[in-house]
Amino acid sequence: MLDGVSLDQLRTFIAAAEEGNFSAAGRRLRRAQSVVSQTLANLEGQIGVRLFDRGGRVPTLTDEGRVLLARARAVATEVDLFKARAKGLASGLETELSLVVDAMFPVTVLACAAAAFQVQFPAIPLRLHVEMWEAVADPVLDGRCAIGLMGSLPPAPPQFSRERLLTVRAIKVVSPRHPLAALREPIPMSVLCEHIQLVHADHANVWRAGRFGLLSPRIWRLCDLAAKHHFLRAGFGFGIMPLHMVEADLASGELVEIKVEDDPPEGHAIVMSAVYLTDSPLGPAGRWFVDRIKEEAASRINANASTSLDSIDALPIANRTIAQPRVAGSSLDRPRLYPVNDCGAAIENRDPRKGNGQQMGGRGAP
Repeated sequence: MLDGVSLDQLRTFIAAAEEGNFSAAGRRLRRAQSVVSQTLANLEGQIGVRLFDRGGRVPTLTDEGRVLLARARAVATEVDLFKARAKGLASGLETELSLVVDAMFPVTVLACAAAAFQVQFPAIPLRLHVEMWEAVADPVLDGRCAIGLMGSLPPAPPQFSRERLLTVRAIKVVSPRHPLAALREPIPMSVLCEHIQLVHADHANVWRAGRFGLLSPRIWRLCDLAAKHHFLRAGFGFGIMPLHMVEADLASGELVEIKVEDDPPEGHAIVMSAVYLTDSPLGPAGRWFVDRIKEEAASRINANASTSLDSIDALPIANRTIAQPRVAGSSLDRPRLYPVNDCGAAIENRDPRKGNGQQMGGRGAP
């Protein structure tokens, strides 16, 4: 009977042990609880060992189950490594590269990597989805996308391998016409709660209360980060924005940074990583694209990115100077539209075959 033990049974055992109950294991494995329960009962019958004690409110691992869990994890890991090695040896190029990207990811880094990818792999189409927070994980989990560019909040699911790419700094901003802009000292939370907070929510969860960055009970939720940006400049409320998206506004006075009493001294940072299923490792094109993003991010940091409109790892927020409010009615007080930065000129002077990401023709990194 032991020869009939399958990898699917072992993965079900691991999921049930890690999730703490069969219902949660079913959600993780995308199957019914009854299927999980029957799979584990069959496994116990085949090996002649009781893995779970089902006498309590929730099943708990037996002593024998804890011993065998370590071996099951080792077997599953070895199989994943075997599959990854086999796929690497095959070296077959993907027919399509599908990505899902967090809306806070710096668009210029992504666009420049995509431009170089088009030159390197002209026959492979690129498919891009944009999501927010935990919604980035879903297209990777269900196989619609091979790669996710995901922030550190919330934590990545355990099925993912993760490679760090860059850090996005986030700050709180308002229009200089907003009442909060007139407060010079760190703003008490009691005062902040009196004002509307603009929150970016993904399409699926726009009506569900979020878990990160909620500072006021008065919330407007928007599914589009660009719309949130425009609403902030219009003075509808305060909000948290990635620094690279609002640096031009801070420099021009279109937005001002505000400080809150509970802000950490080092400021807020969101680590962006490339994620993919451990048992579905990256193909040659996906591997090249992730490495290219790392090169693009590194080139901006090394070129003093804190002075660029697309800086991604700027000076600590606590050391930044808060912009002064403008005089109402001045020329700067009229609404302005800001075009998205274009990295095309930089790509035209970049040799995509160079692995170090250096510019050609004497132009600096954008």
